[in-house]
Amino acid sequence: MVSVSERRRLGGRLHAFTQVFDPPLGAGDGPSFAIKDLIDVAGVPTGGGGVVPLDPAPAQNAVVVQRLLDAGYVAVGKTHTVELAFGGWGTNRAVGAPWNPWDATVHRAPGGSSSGSAVAVASGLCDVALGTDTGGSIRIPAAASGVVGVKPGRGLVSTRGVQDLAPSLDTVGPLARSVADAARVLEIISGPDGGGVVRGPFDARAALSADVRGWKVAVLPMGAMPAIDPDIAGLYRAALARLAELGVEIVTARTPRPFADYFIPNGWLMAAEGWRVRGAHVEANRDVMDRWVVKRFEGGRGVSDAELAQALVRRAADQREFQDWMAPYAALLSPTAPIPAPPIETIDETASPFSAMTRAGNYLDLPAASVPMGLTGEGLPAGLQVMGRMGAETSVVALAAAFEAVSGWNGRGPDLSRFGA
Repeated sequence: MVSVSERRRLGGRLHAFTQVFDPPLGAGDGPSFAIKDLIDVAGVPTGGGGVVPLDPAPAQNAVVVQRLLDAGYVAVGKTHTVELAFGGWGTNRAVGAPWNPWDATVHRAPGGSSSGSAVAVASGLCDVALGTDTGGSIRIPAAASGVVGVKPGRGLVSTRGVQDLAPSLDTVGPLARSVADAARVLEIISGPDGGGVVRGPFDARAALSADVRGWKVAVLPMGAMPAIDPDIAGLYRAALARLAELGVEIVTARTPRPFADYFIPNGWLMAAEGWRVRGAHVEANRDVMDRWVVKRFEGGRGVSDAELAQALVRRAADQREFQDWMAPYAALLSPTAPIPAPPIETIDETASPFSAMTRAGNYLDLPAASVPMGLTGEGLPAGLQVMGRMGAETSVVALAAAFEAVSGWNGRGPDLSRFGA
C-alpha cells in the first residue's frame, strides 16, 4: 500500500486530495479507496469543492462509504471535485483543480466533476475511488485520466449521505484501474438501503464471466456525433474492430432523437434542480465561489415548479421512447469524450464538449461505463463509453470487461517520474 507520506507528497503535487487520512479509516486489510468530497465521512468536513463546506461535521458515513468499510476496504482520503459538482472540465477556481497525471509539463483538464478521484486512481494513490455522476462526472474524468469509471442507473446504489446536485439525475459509482475492480466495488455498494434504492445487489461475478459473443450493439454514425478528435476517432474505430473480432455484432444506427436533444434538457434539469438544492448556499457564498459554477446554478433560478414538472414528464416520455429503440441492442457504444484533455488555460467554460456523449446516460437513466481505449499521439488517454439499457448494468460491465481484455491497455498508468515519484 502507498504510504501516508507518499500519498500526501504526490497527492499534493497532483492536488488530488482535500484530506489524506492518517491513519487510514477502517479495520480491514482490503483494497484502499478514496472518497469524492461530495460524499460524507463521519466527523470529516464535506467540502463540496468550495471554501465553505456543505457540512462541516457529518454525523455518520454515507451508506456507500460504510459498505466498503464493512467489506474490509480502507479509506485513505477525500478527493477534490468541481465546486458543488457542477462542471465537466475538472476546473475549480475556488480551491484549485487537480493535475491530469498524463502530462507533467502542462496543467491539463482532469475531467469533472469527480476529478480528484480519477487522478488518485490513475496515479496509484488508491486502488479504487468513489465518484458521483449527474451528467458524466464519473465517466468524463475516467476517460481523461485513463481509468475505468462505472455509472449505474438510479435505484441500484444508495445516495444517502451524498450531497445532492440534481436529485433526479445523481448517481454514485466507482473509478478503478480495471473493470473487475470497479465491478467488485459496485457489488459492495449496491442493493437496497431501506429507502429509495430497491434494486440489486449487483452480481459482479455474473457480469465478469458473461460471454458477449453474438451480442448486438449499436454505434452512432460519425455524422451523428459532435466533431471527434482524429486520434480519438481512430482509437474508436480500432475498439469497434476488436469487439467485432470477439464476435460482437456492430450495427450502425441513429437514436430516436439527436444526442443534443438529450444533452440540453439534462443540463437544464441540473440547473433547475440544482438551484432548488443549492440556491441558498450559492447566494450566501457567491463571493468565494467559482464564478462559472455560480452562473450555472443561476441558470435554474427562474424555473417555476410547473416548468420543472413538465420537463420531468417529457423526460419520462423520452426514456420510454429510447428504451423501445434500445430493445434490440445490448448497448450503445461511443467515445466517452470527443476530445482529449486540453490545457486548463485554453478551456472555454461556456462550452461542454467533454459531456457531449455522456449526459444522455443521466437524462435517460441508463447505466454506462468508460473504459480506456488507448492514447492519442500526444500521449493522452481516450475512453470508450458503453451505455446499456435501463437497469442493464450487467451487460455494460460484461462488454466493458470483454473490451478491456483485448484493448491492450491492461491497467497502464502515467509516467509519474516527472512528478518526482
